[in-house]
Amino acid sequence: MSHTFPSLSSPFTEPAAHASGLTKTYGKGEARVTALDAVSVEFARGRFTAVMGPSGSGKSTLMHCMAGLDPVTSGSARIGRVELSSLNDRQLTELRREKVGFVFQGFNLLPTLTALENIVLPLRLAGRRPEAEWLETIVATVGLAGRLAHRPAQLSGGQQQRVAVARALASRPEIIFADEPTGNLDSRSGAEVLSFLRDSVRELGQTVVMVTHDPLAAAYADRVVFLSDGRLVDELDAPTADAVLERMLAFEAQGRTT
Repeated sequence: MSHTFPSLSSPFTEPAAHASGLTKTYGKGEARVTALDAVSVEFARGRFTAVMGPSGSGKSTLMHCMAGLDPVTSGSARIGRVELSSLNDRQLTELRREKVGFVFQGFNLLPTLTALENIVLPLRLAGRRPEAEWLETIVATVGLAGRLAHRPAQLSGGQQQRVAVARALASRPEIIFADEPTGNLDSRSGAEVLSFLRDSVRELGQTVVMVTHDPLAAAYADRVVFLSDGRLVDELDAPTADAVLERMLAFEAQGRTT
């Protein structure tokens, strides 16, 4: 029996996702590590947000907690109006399947399926039929019309990641979380994938949150939030690669002096 989720949003006032005092720790006693330390942040609907920070700053942990992949230790993580800690494992699985899209560094495509079959797989698993018009729009947006019958091994890395982006978009999720989506790509393929993510926001109204270490990638976003030592320390609207790099270098220099 499918869980009925409360209304996720009032489209003009509710963020797509929201953290309040979010804390995540691992281990106990002297081995206890605080990965996130009372982080409060909103991810607005229809916006492309990049999450950046030095290695070990907590950026991937934040994404995993906000996506319901990792439970929080304390504080609140919400998608729309849904408090993730209030859901059991089955409900979390349903929420992720119905409301969240994922794009990972490693593509995560099934090698025996064609590009089209990979794109619609999450819908098939959920017992839903793909909307033909929406599917056509997605395929056109990511430029895959001529490659749908190809299996992953017959596609370049950039094309495989475009399949992964299309798969994330196919269910019309409330929000897409992308974890270093260009990490395994050359610069040209990476730029193509980032353009597709940006276009999904501007042309399809999608909400995207992307973890990245690359200032050039972050420059495709509408906004960048910066983490350091598990805390939210800064943010930047309308970022440029130079402005992002300057902030990152400042954080690293500060870290060396503390």
